[in-house]
Amino acid sequence: MQFNRSKLKEKLSETLKAVFPILAIVLILCFTIAPIPPSILMAFLIGAVFLIVGMLLFNVGVELSMTPMGERVGTIMTKSKKLSIMLLIGFIMGFIITISEPDLQVLAQQIPSVPNMVLILAVAAGVGVFLVIALMRMLFGVALPHLLVIFYVAVFLLTFFVPKDFLAIAFDSGGVTTGPMTVPFIMAFGIGISAIRSDKHAADDSFGLVSLCSIGPILAVLILGMIYNPGQGESVSEAIPVIDNTVELGRLFTREIPTYLEEMAMSLLPIVFFFGLFQLVSRDINKRKLIKIGIGLVYTYVGLVLFLTGVNVGFMPAGNYLGQTIAGFPYAWVIVPIGMIIGYFIVRAEPAVFVLTKQVEEMTSGAISAKAMGTSLSLGVSVSLGLAMVRVLTGISIMWFLIPGYALALVLTFFVSKIFTAIAFDSGGVASGPMTATFLLPFAMGACAALGGNIITDAFGIIAMVAMTPLIAIQIMGLVFKLKESSLHKKAFHEKDLVPLEAFGDMEIIEL
Repeated sequence: MQFNRSKLKEKLSETLKAVFPILAIVLILCFTIAPIPPSILMAFLIGAVFLIVGMLLFNVGVELSMTPMGERVGTIMTKSKKLSIMLLIGFIMGFIITISEPDLQVLAQQIPSVPNMVLILAVAAGVGVFLVIALMRMLFGVALPHLLVIFYVAVFLLTFFVPKDFLAIAFDSGGVTTGPMTVPFIMAFGIGISAIRSDKHAADDSFGLVSLCSIGPILAVLILGMIYNPGQGESVSEAIPVIDNTVELGRLFTREIPTYLEEMAMSLLPIVFFFGLFQLVSRDINKRKLIKIGIGLVYTYVGLVLFLTGVNVGFMPAGNYLGQTIAGFPYAWVIVPIGMIIGYFIVRAEPAVFVLTKQVEEMTSGAISAKAMGTSLSLGVSVSLGLAMVRVLTGISIMWFLIPGYALALVLTFFVSKIFTAIAFDSGGVASGPMTATFLLPFAMGACAALGGNIITDAFGIIAMVAMTPLIAIQIMGLVFKLKESSLHKKAFHEKDLVPLEAFGDMEIIEL
């Protein structure tokens, strides 16, 4: 599919609709109750331009490259019908893609007590193992809810043996490592595997890979916490840059662009290498399609470089400063409703959310619309931001929210259809992406610093909260969908049994 002008306009319209609300909210706050220095505001506005162009290119690139690559690998791998080879390739692919994830580097720097390379390799191995488990689930038709209950029970049991200061970061890792690089490829990979199945549950089982892969990093980081037994850690908040003139502002962005050019090149290289080897062995894709995939990879690369530069250089300082300013009010509680409003709109600007909502709409033939998915995700993230701000204000342990939240999410899995459960648990990892890490986390850290709280225990954990609430919100949507469907079936059944009076002709109607 070539991208014509109308398709590009559609993508641009979607991008602007996603970014404009959060841009408007920040500007309203800046010009009313939360003044920020003009230099930070200008950096934020330039960052927004980078973000819009980056998201547009990323969305075009994913559709041209990452999606067909993932689908072809999944389909060809399954056709081999050799389980050992399939599982080995699945592990290698999960391992390589996770190392490619740029957010994993950010996570590694947040845990000073564990060596960076040890953490990266452990998390990558965790994703690889759980991708193998997800593949076996699809191939053998194992119900997703049962696996989710088993593994999350294991996760929460491990929390009793890990230092409290380590828990929030451990749960954050599940959301951080399933980001814009991992999600499109793994989701397309699942669709490719399910495409060769002819049973009625094939479409349902194409989702759920991301949900299981999100558990691997949490378990890996918890186990590392037991081995290294880190004590009270200290997190140094990102310094807010002081910019005196427009030349310095320009240098701020141009200085960071080479960093992200190198980072994204290193991230994409393993995926390109892996796909190249696959193509050499299978020779399944013709030259024209390969050229189109190559063009898509360039779009993806440039898009992610611009996106990450924009959010890291422009959005991170603005989020931190806004958090500090609002939490410094005499009525600091106002940060709760403000956080909820920001949360409602910011999830729409996550690159991987576009991929998930579109694929859900396509795979369900429009039965679950992208709009309904987007609204449910927004409501879920809004609630999570409100609760995260309550934690910042009060210092309540994150476990008071995670245990009942996940318990409710797991209970709901037994009352909604399989596809809603799989989509819901996929959406948790998808919603907690770069926008959460580079705007919401600095926002919480700034607020926590202003209130004199513990950044490690009170601010960290916001990514985990954002990853949790969509599990409940999407499944509640599934429950409503199921109840409506049941009501329509009952209505149709009763109408079918009713016989119109005209059918009796001239027969006398006996009144009882």
